[in-house]
Amino acid sequence: MPAKDVVKSRDRNFRLLFDEHPQPMWVFDSATGRIKAANSAICALYGYSAKEFTSMALTDLLPANELRPAEASGIGPSAWRHAVKSGGLIDVEITVQNISLNRQRLQLATVRDITAKRHLEEQLRQSQKMEAVGMLAGGVAHDFNNLLTIITGYSQLLLNHTPASDPNRQPMEQILKAGERAAELTNQLLAFSRRQTPKPKVIDLNTVVSSLSVMLRRVIGEDVELSLTLEPGIGRVRADPGQIEQVLMNLVVNARDAMPAGGAIEVSTHQVTMGKPAADAQKPLRPGPYVVLEVSDTGVGMDDATAARLFEPFFTTKPEGKGVGLGLSTVLSIVTRAGGAVDVQSEPGRGAIVRVFLPRVDLPLAVEPEQARAAKGGAETILLVEDDPTVRELVRETLNRSGYRVLDAADSMEARRIASAHTGSLDLLITDVVLPRVSGKQLAAALSARFPAMKVLLISGYSHAALGDNGGNGDILQEETPFLQKPFTPSAIVARVREILDGSGRTKSAGS
Repeated sequence: MPAKDVVKSRDRNFRLLFDEHPQPMWVFDSATGRIKAANSAICALYGYSAKEFTSMALTDLLPANELRPAEASGIGPSAWRHAVKSGGLIDVEITVQNISLNRQRLQLATVRDITAKRHLEEQLRQSQKMEAVGMLAGGVAHDFNNLLTIITGYSQLLLNHTPASDPNRQPMEQILKAGERAAELTNQLLAFSRRQTPKPKVIDLNTVVSSLSVMLRRVIGEDVELSLTLEPGIGRVRADPGQIEQVLMNLVVNARDAMPAGGAIEVSTHQVTMGKPAADAQKPLRPGPYVVLEVSDTGVGMDDATAARLFEPFFTTKPEGKGVGLGLSTVLSIVTRAGGAVDVQSEPGRGAIVRVFLPRVDLPLAVEPEQARAAKGGAETILLVEDDPTVRELVRETLNRSGYRVLDAADSMEARRIASAHTGSLDLLITDVVLPRVSGKQLAAALSARFPAMKVLLISGYSHAALGDNGGNGDILQEETPFLQKPFTPSAIVARVREILDGSGRTKSAGS
């Protein structure tokens, strides 16, 4: 066969293999970047016909005002972000090799769609980032709870000995209120880091919204107007107040971000009674009374496609680095856990309205234990183990003032030496769970062998649930184990001590 025919036959075979190959491919001129041929797989991926591709250069596929953005994300030099005919973006990896076709020196590009891979990698990065932030938040909250125990504790001790006529009483009350507010914030940090379990109680939604309004105004900035329209007498709901604050904060921040040039946000509450849901309703609410929290804005709004994905984890319409897409998924999780639902109404250019429905309950408002009863003291002997010296001094002074005999130690080793030298009974062990060298769990188990009648109260800046998964503490941190989370007030620990000693609290000993 003549050489010329051999070349033609080879080129025909290449064309057939090229056209039918399942791998998306182009042939292009490396000098100009012009596309010379496109197979059916590449046409299906990008949406262009083979004829349309031959009138384009590779640079025509780059998104407007972007130059190899995928390289900046660390994928590698062969990774590109391209615009498809429909207007969407895809991430691709391109491998290029030299070929000879029709006696021309060209290049063959094979293309692999890595859009799904990129999405999963981004989700993993965000998940790892959130886990790291959560661990940091939990650690900071734990340490801060020790400080707040001191601030609120000594403030209350001072108030207990300050008459109402004293001009210093009001500043002391403000210090105590600030400490209590800070404690609520640390609880939110612990909830964010999954180191705090929800603590639902009966609350007034209007009170929660009003108490958070000052912070909301600071968060949204001066170019956004915030107004509150709270319907009086809307009834009560049963939910974790810190998590409801988180819901409101997330919704308001989202509304603010939808108004880059400023605007208005209205937070309102009202009540509604839901009838029997329609047969085709999706996730209908049960019939009955509900309290509604509504956040509306005058922002850019959203189309139906965006609204449909609004509560997906990691989905965000914000620029890279401005949001992780977890705010609204967190809102939905909290509200659903409380037995409610979330409804969104929005149109492009006409703002958005988000309504949170929470079941209304006919129950009295929750009352804090220290407000419900006066704490009584006693004369029993207590061993206190706390590695923070200021917290240890506060608790020792509080219990001494209530009549108890207190032996105190900075760690488990010192506590064991004190217990060995002690000749009388030991009625109660109060120990921080996380201690240097030997944990509070191990200390309680060792001492209960010598003092079988001894009762145990565990204290910690972490939550009960978090400690159950931390350092092997789970077998003592059971539901029956008395536990008091920091920060606590002097009246709270005195009341808890008396409750345990009297046997009215959960009093399972460490060694049982």
